[in-house]
Amino acid sequence: MDDKRQKIQLRLAFGEERRSEAPKGLCEGTEMPTAKRMTESPASNNERLMEKVCERENCLQAYKRVKSNQGSAGIDGMTVEELPGYLKEHWPAIREQLLSGTYKPEPVRRVEIPKPDGGVRQLGIPTVLDRMVQQAVMQVLQSRWDAEFSEHSHGFRPGRSAHQAVAKAQQYVTEGRRWVVDLDLEKFFDRVNHDRLMAAVARRVRDKRMLKLIRAFLTAGVMENGLVGPVDEGTPQGGPLSPLLSNLVLDELDRELERRKHRFVRYADDCNIYVRSRRAGERVKRSITVFITRRLKLKVNEAKSAVARPADRKFLGFSLTRAHEPKRRLAAKVLVRFKRRVREITGRTRGISLEQMTKELSGYLRGWKSYFGFSETPTVFQALDKWVRHRLRSVIWKQWKRGRLRFQRLRASGVSTALAAQTAGSSHGPWRVADSPAMHYAFSIAYFDSLGLPRLFDEISSIKPNRRMRTRTYGGVAGEER
Repeated sequence: MDDKRQKIQLRLAFGEERRSEAPKGLCEGTEMPTAKRMTESPASNNERLMEKVCERENCLQAYKRVKSNQGSAGIDGMTVEELPGYLKEHWPAIREQLLSGTYKPEPVRRVEIPKPDGGVRQLGIPTVLDRMVQQAVMQVLQSRWDAEFSEHSHGFRPGRSAHQAVAKAQQYVTEGRRWVVDLDLEKFFDRVNHDRLMAAVARRVRDKRMLKLIRAFLTAGVMENGLVGPVDEGTPQGGPLSPLLSNLVLDELDRELERRKHRFVRYADDCNIYVRSRRAGERVKRSITVFITRRLKLKVNEAKSAVARPADRKFLGFSLTRAHEPKRRLAAKVLVRFKRRVREITGRTRGISLEQMTKELSGYLRGWKSYFGFSETPTVFQALDKWVRHRLRSVIWKQWKRGRLRFQRLRASGVSTALAAQTAGSSHGPWRVADSPAMHYAFSIAYFDSLGLPRLFDEISSIKPNRRMRTRTYGGVAGEER
């Protein structure tokens, strides 16, 4: 189904509604929709949040966000591409259910994905329809709540980012707070208390239909191995509404830290508090752990929480140097994961062309750079660039397989006869040969640039001209990149 057809179907689905009038098609031979809505009416102050949720522009925006996020199907198997056609036929009835307070979400589909540091993270994937409804609800609530949240909270909020959180942490350390209380909330999204969460929502929302809908999303259940089980606590990760509700839960923690005048940064369930001494850090850790356990009914993971130097901890994939004015650097595990992923993409036995491989690798590198390019250690990016090109040269050498073909390809790339013969007859492995003068000449930096391979460090080299680079040698000739 092409985009044009989807847009037509969406206009047909959402275009017939009126803010205060139900679709006519539902009135024929049935009870009047206005009578149905009397069962779940808004509060006495006429707060009509569900009408805002069902507004045409809000629903279109919600659909566009769900479409851009893609994601897999829920328990009903419906894909994002199939949603416009479904809405064209069923939206009037869905809208009426939302306005009357009778909409019932489907159970989420349990999915487990591996964590970078080991173990698995459990996700709950709602149906695409429920995702769109959650997104529409989230947009309305976030526009009302966001201004009330703490300035120290950066996760899943418009106009805020992980980069801002890392920069704020860097500022605190620069100001002399050289110790960090790194708090890890154990299985936070799985342990949120529903009653406490709904009480927090009810303090901000008076539309009973909205309260009933949010409670329904929380208790919709989970399908795992074909069986649906109940859910008594937690906000399953995977739905658009979950991050907003998590910020609402942890807003109480933010206010407590502000009341105590702490310098802290929070991004979702990652919370770092910056202090001037280890002793102060240990004291803060003990008292805040008690608050989180007794007041918020959550659990602090003691094994992963610590009081340490910021240079010894990671925050959102970054760490800090130990300098008087600390610089942002990549956390060690980020580099390990980067190389692991590049090795997967450039696997020598994948059986795809270099151009296909480079295209796939380029997408990964651009996305990685857009986030981790915030680091202030350019020499690391230079080293990674060199390692990636080395990896690709090694793949090329492996794909050529035989000495005769290797000789022919090197000669075709302009390598001299003597050097091509010496390299093609080498007994060394692909990784060693990939660093040879012949491979550097045949597959220079400019060659990979022509394939569209992005550079992680794309500025003119800052190495001073009077300093020599020590390079590995092969066959008595320096294997320096060109």
